Amino acid sequence: MASIIKRKKAYSVVYSYTDERGETKQKWETCHSHKEALKRKAEIENQQFNGTFLPPNKTTVSSFLDDFVRTYGVNKWGVSMYDSNTAIIANYINPIIGELEVQAVTARVVDQYVQKLKKTPAVSRGSRKPRTEYVTDKTIVKIIKVLRCAFKQAVRWEIIARNPFDNVILPKTEYAKRDIWTADMIRLALDKCTDSKLYVAMNLSFACSLRMGEILGLTWENVHISDEDIAADNAYVYIDKELTRASKRAIETLGEKDIYYIFTPLMPNTSTRIILKKPKTDSSIRKVWLPKTLAYILREWKKSQDELKGFLGNEYQDFDLVVALPNGRPCEDRIILKEFAKLREDAGLPKVVFHSLRHSSTTYKLKLNHGDLKATQGDTGHAEIDMITSIYAHILDEDRKVNAQKFETAFYAKPDLRNVRPPEEPAKSEPATLDLESLVEQLQKSPELASALAALIAAQAPAK
Repeated sequence: MASIIKRKKAYSVVYSYTDERGETKQKWETCHSHKEALKRKAEIENQQFNGTFLPPNKTTVSSFLDDFVRTYGVNKWGVSMYDSNTAIIANYINPIIGELEVQAVTARVVDQYVQKLKKTPAVSRGSRKPRTEYVTDKTIVKIIKVLRCAFKQAVRWEIIARNPFDNVILPKTEYAKRDIWTADMIRLALDKCTDSKLYVAMNLSFACSLRMGEILGLTWENVHISDEDIAADNAYVYIDKELTRASKRAIETLGEKDIYYIFTPLMPNTSTRIILKKPKTDSSIRKVWLPKTLAYILREWKKSQDELKGFLGNEYQDFDLVVALPNGRPCEDRIILKEFAKLREDAGLPKVVFHSLRHSSTTYKLKLNHGDLKATQGDTGHAEIDMITSIYAHILDEDRKVNAQKFETAFYAKPDLRNVRPPEEPAKSEPATLDLESLVEQLQKSPELASALAALIAAQAPAK
């Protein structure tokens, strides 16, 4: 049972409970009004009666998240997600609400936290400077996603009764319309390109809808471009890994789970490593068929790569990478991005990022296949088809317009239907006209009618 004790202008709800060690403790909770104290007293007594009461816990958000990462994150996250989530915790969670007790984080506290995040300066990651002055709405959504997952575990661990992050009012994030190159622009860029590895990377991005990490992680064992494959229109690449850079700490913490290879760094004291790893989602593991021209481009590239390998001999480090540096070592995205930016300027083309080639690819394919979402999703490797419908809705709208045109041709253009017209409105009747001569003639012939008409007129006349 709980009791209420008045202390000056405040009220304290006093109750006993058994802690996790089995020891009996007493707790005083201060309320600002008697009504509030009565409500809290009833709540405690009801929870103790039903067996749902959770003992007070002074664990802070920061301490809890450390435990959450050690027990949950290590088992569930890959190295990239580990780096991303721990950076979010260090930069945007602990500095703001880290000192709060987990049980003190209510829905109101969460709403205040979201508002504060909007005014929080963006933090740089490694050598990458933030693109915006303050935390973006997109980043806020990621932060809340981490906290929602963490506090879900807090409920499971019986630290809190309910998750305060379940019904957060988040900033509305919309996919911005992406600037992309048209097919003609891409042809021009390819004509102007003098860097062979960039040329191959651009073709793989546009024709196969590949992400940068998938291009750089593609190995020759997964490239099927034999004479038989090409002749049967069966040339394809198999995407089952990606190249990325991860922190040494993440690799050591998680082990080599989902990591196929760790490249030896040129400078051993660096805190990061280039790795070949399994893609984040199963949907990213896929077969993508090649246009014949691209198959022949890859064959020529393989030939030149083999010639260079023979020339360099033992100095060539063969990792079987399709897009590699002249010595065979992995080519990082910053090298491709630098060459792409130079090509863009030299060709006088609109300023877009390399990743936009993948969006150009998706747009082009949707137009070619008249909005076949499943076929396009198979190439792009999107986990959810909603991603395509959200980002490329304008392309689908164009196809819907074409559908209306086709409907007109196939249905309404038939002669029998063209004769169908909307129903006409009934003609308005003309007001009746009075024939005085005929009326006088009838009255003269019938004294009874004249008398009846006179009586009717007398009855309608106003009284004097």
